[in-house]
Amino acid sequence: MRRITRLLSPLVKAAAGAPTIPEYPTTASGFLTIGGTTYINPVGTYPVYHPADGTPTLIINDTDHPLIIITERDHSPSPPDLILTPGERIETRRGDCVQVG
Repeated sequence: MRRITRLLSPLVKAAAGAPTIPEYPTTASGFLTIGGTTYINPVGTYPVYHPADGTPTLIINDTDHPLIIITERDHSPSPPDLILTPGERIETRRGDCVQVG
């Protein structure tokens, strides 16, 4: 038993000194509008649905967090992600999803 305790003591010390990671990301205060859908105090990732007629999708960031519009990854080279600061809006034909934070 003493040997097991001695072997596990470095792991216990490392676990005690590790920074804690919150289980849930913080929610953004405000509203996120994607097309015709508005989300209140959004958190996480939301899909972007593009109309079949090719008109751009309106994305409005009325939150206190920046938003990242994740763009299509199947193109070579892949286009850069779009970042919306709080209060910014954009009409886009690109993007698969919107990530809060």
